[in-house]
Amino acid sequence: MSRVLKKEQFSARAYMQLAIEEMLKSLHEPRSDGKIPPKVGAVLLFPNGEIVRAHRGELREGNHAEFTLLERKLTNKKLDDCILFTTLEPCHQRNNPKLACCKRTTNAKIKAVFVGIEDPDPTVSGKGIAHLEKHGVKVMMFDRDLQKKIEKENKAFLEQAIERKQAEAEEETPSEIELPVTKFEMEELSTEAMQKFIKEANLPYAIEQNEFRRYLTNVGVLALDKKTNQIKPTVFGILLFGIDPRVTFKQSSLKCSVDYGSGKIEVKEFDQPIVLIPDLVEEWIRKVLPASKNTSSFKRKDMPAFPIEVLREAVINAIVHRDYSIGSAKSYLQISPEKIIVKSPGAPLPSISLDQLNTFKASSISRNPIITYVFNKMGFIEEMGFGMDVLKSLHLKYGLPLPEYSYEDPFLILTFPRSYETVKNTIRNNGINRLSQEERIGYEFIKVNESVKRKQYEDYFKMDKKKAERHLTKMVEEGLISRKGSGPGTYYEVSAT
Repeated sequence: MSRVLKKEQFSARAYMQLAIEEMLKSLHEPRSDGKIPPKVGAVLLFPNGEIVRAHRGELREGNHAEFTLLERKLTNKKLDDCILFTTLEPCHQRNNPKLACCKRTTNAKIKAVFVGIEDPDPTVSGKGIAHLEKHGVKVMMFDRDLQKKIEKENKAFLEQAIERKQAEAEEETPSEIELPVTKFEMEELSTEAMQKFIKEANLPYAIEQNEFRRYLTNVGVLALDKKTNQIKPTVFGILLFGIDPRVTFKQSSLKCSVDYGSGKIEVKEFDQPIVLIPDLVEEWIRKVLPASKNTSSFKRKDMPAFPIEVLREAVINAIVHRDYSIGSAKSYLQISPEKIIVKSPGAPLPSISLDQLNTFKASSISRNPIITYVFNKMGFIEEMGFGMDVLKSLHLKYGLPLPEYSYEDPFLILTFPRSYETVKNTIRNNGINRLSQEERIGYEFIKVNESVKRKQYEDYFKMDKKKAERHLTKMVEEGLISRKGSGPGTYYEVSAT
């Protein structure tokens, strides 16, 4: 008889990994049209702990994993309290009489779906996820490191799908933010900003060349105004390269401030084309964060008062991933003696939770793909990530406390305590605040490693077994970590908040 699955026994990551294992069983299906089919694995978790799996082509060549799972293996089963894990976004469009997998999922009344990666094919491309969310399904994405495994196994499929998407892009009706802004002229784009893009993206163009304009049009920075038959900047083009973006978009600036702790506050606002802002902000940060002694870790180090590369990453994320449709709010960087705060307008996307952000598992979805593309070409960011490894480096590389994400409408807020001594005044989690400094550092060790065994914890901190057990027990009691497994296989992982 199947046992009931208790909340503390649920580990989404474990089922993500099972779905990937199932994905690897997908059968090779040669097609006459030359299309490369994806490898897909799906796992359905029942409330009682029962698991049913399926992979593409398992029972019949060409059958989708979700179809095999929901229609062939679980026909007439009640599934409304189940959780689905699928390595690829469910399809949105099938030829009649076939039913799209996203519709099969909602018809089955499944209320929670974990999706591995988005399907860039133009017949899907976010539509499957949108359908699920529209019908009340809670959608979450796989952890970023697991997404990379899925992408690697589906490299050829993804390359073809992206080509198909690009080929259809010219025929699609553009969104408002992709339309030409008729009152703007090409001369109102910054030569400095475009030249920087050409140089840092290593593009084989000069600003005045028609080839460069065609390139910017393909990217979505420029578009044809059909009324005047002239090429005009789009909203994205103005934000990225406009001489004065705030003339049209008051919300596009980044406001920075530093409180030196003696009543002196310095304020600086950056309202240039956003491709220029990262380097300008970094230069300003280096001036206001002079080198000082850091005594917050176990070992004293001479180093900048806070690692510049981490702040740079946080600022870039605030620029790239913010919601530019919120016209009443700008982005902020606020530096004080106890903490550093980065505020970015816009809630996390529906498929990215605060818990995933706070455990550094945020997935690869971008709110502003054109800005993301340009910043990636310039080497500012990984195209489909949130700089999670950079944030984790605060503990691993610098011996500093990890940051915390929170949301206060309309801002996504990233708070960096500047030392372990200031965590209590900056982090809102009372459980963390009741830990000693040594225990906080131990908690962050577990957080960046996702799960650890007691012996690993003991060896890393060079402490005896009893002390390690005291630390771990305290974190379990505070609800910060969960104990999994039993006997020699027992391990600890961070609890969902």
